[in-house]
Amino acid sequence: MAAEAAGTGSTPSMPRYISPSAAGTFRRCPARWRYRYVDRLPDPPGRPALLGTFVHRILEELLELEPDRRSPEEARVVARRVWPEMASSADFAALGLDEGEQRRFRWDGWHLMEAYFRMEDPAAVRVVHNEQRVRAVLEGVPFMGIIDRVERVGDDIVVTDYKTGKAPTARYEGERLEQVLLYAAALAANGSEPGRARLMYLGNRTIEVEVSEEGTSQVVEALAGTWAELTESVGADEFPTRPGRQCSWCPYAEVCPDGRLQLGLPVSA
Repeated sequence: MAAEAAGTGSTPSMPRYISPSAAGTFRRCPARWRYRYVDRLPDPPGRPALLGTFVHRILEELLELEPDRRSPEEARVVARRVWPEMASSADFAALGLDEGEQRRFRWDGWHLMEAYFRMEDPAAVRVVHNEQRVRAVLEGVPFMGIIDRVERVGDDIVVTDYKTGKAPTARYEGERLEQVLLYAAALAANGSEPGRARLMYLGNRTIEVEVSEEGTSQVVEALAGTWAELTESVGADEFPTRPGRQCSWCPYAEVCPDGRLQLGLPVSA
């Protein structure tokens, strides 16, 4: 089976910047990166991703309020206010949820909010920025990301990212923390020096790391390596597949020859 991705005829060009999600997509499978970012094939978010978006919106608006108003009762008001935005989106409509399933979706979102209130008192959070877009050139790589929350804890600036999925085992914590360490590096490049970076897995636990020069250097070097490989792939217009279990949840598996093989589907000659 040829390892090159089957494209739609689009000519690849280097992106203006790379985000943590785009870098992760390329590392996992260059072919998937091409389908998504060159051929622009749709990659609709599933229920878990949309549930995460819903909860992120509630948290964003809740933490924009004055500290003494950040209560569960106020969070319910916020949830009711942002729900029509979610319910009317094309991505949500594509899930095809009936009335009962939509009700379950809202309850799942609220259970995550209840878990959030068990993890911290939002009235004590000293927010610097919510949903902060940050751009920086890191070791020659144009980087862009959106940070869920930048806050001040004591004398430290802390980068916080919310997660609504399951927390990783200790073996994979370092890999998951790469995202927030890149955010920390980007903030530092813009003149702000975070002391800590953390991931809040709502309903599970928080994993946290001290921001050090060694730690940020490692993730920036890895990003530079990904950028170099991407540059090579774009220049040669070669995007190899990396088939495996991930093909079963890849939105492009049915248009990818190797993906079809993984799914047990016929592959045209």
